[in-house]
Amino acid sequence: MPLAVYVLGLSVFALGTSEFMLSGLLPPIAADLGVSIPQAGLLISAFAIGMVVGAPLLAVATLRLPRRTTLITLITVFGLGQVAGAVAPTYEVLFASRVISALACAGFWAVGAAVAVAMVPVTSRARAMAVMIGGLSIANVLGVPAGAFLGEHLGWRSAFWAVGAASAVALVGVATLIPRIPLPAERPRLTRELAIYRDRQVWLAIAVTALAAGGVFCAFSYLAPLLTDVAGLADGWVPTVLGLFGLGALVGTTIGGRVADAHLFGVMLWGVTASTVLLAALALLASLPVAAVALSFLLGVSSFFTAPALNARMFNVAGAAPTLAGATTTAAFNLGNTGGPWLGGTVIDAGLGFAATAWAGAAMTIAALALVAASLRLHRRAGGGSVRVPVLDHPIVGR
Repeated sequence: MPLAVYVLGLSVFALGTSEFMLSGLLPPIAADLGVSIPQAGLLISAFAIGMVVGAPLLAVATLRLPRRTTLITLITVFGLGQVAGAVAPTYEVLFASRVISALACAGFWAVGAAVAVAMVPVTSRARAMAVMIGGLSIANVLGVPAGAFLGEHLGWRSAFWAVGAASAVALVGVATLIPRIPLPAERPRLTRELAIYRDRQVWLAIAVTALAAGGVFCAFSYLAPLLTDVAGLADGWVPTVLGLFGLGALVGTTIGGRVADAHLFGVMLWGVTASTVLLAALALLASLPVAAVALSFLLGVSSFFTAPALNARMFNVAGAAPTLAGATTTAAFNLGNTGGPWLGGTVIDAGLGFAATAWAGAAMTIAALALVAASLRLHRRAGGGSVRVPVLDHPIVGR
């Protein structure tokens, strides 16, 4: 695996910490800015909306720009967005800073994923994506619990300052260690890349990814109040449990990345099924502290076990447009990260309680499972021919 892929994974650590750390900061943010916890939860959706819009938008806007320069610019904007969040005087300003940070984060993911996939053989795509997703896993193991710890002891704003500092470190790594990539002989054409959206397998991959991610984050976004208000754990337990979720994510990513290239549909089917069972168990057993803690860890394993396969599947069916494939995957995950917290907040506002977010999440993953089965049927009817592979001499743009 090229060193540059690991550099991208380390950069994703800063991005992922910012994206997920609000799950442990919702109560202090809500109290400080005078909003309800479901309203504070919309900050998670705001970031996800920015990712959904930003991934394809910035992928198209930067299609013919140098890759390395684009990555440097995007990580810089992201870091400045964290500083803006740290000094935000109102909920509205914080909301805007989250959207801006998300746009930069989405662009980095889209371009970075295309770069990572282009630097490895076709048979190692899932492993390359597992390295990048591993940055998210480490963010959940270290960054998110650290953010919750800082929020509890130094105020929620300190977590934003910390991510800003991590972004500066990532900027140095990208600027010094990402190589210049020669321009391809044939410059990309937007019309050719957009043609991937004529393929129903691409739309099935989008829907599966969105529903699988949304189901998990419907419950995960409100994990902190679930642990304290339903399971009866002290506030000091929240960083620990978030860390366990992240540890499970790291385990799941490692295993999924190693087996997904050879068993793509098997990983998706078993991973989404496991997430469904675990979400239902969390809804039933959330009042038991030991069960809530254990299920949080296992949910991290199942959700991130599936992630490399979901990424690799999109690059397989949309291989003729690697930049938009990365952008589409990012947008799909964050469609789920938008819809999941929104659905969870709706369930809470309806008076059904924090544990009911897990039932809502399980409903989303059941739908994802049905669509995986539909995609597999189409794949078998095509005799495996629907999986397209790009010419690796022209996989990415810029340098």
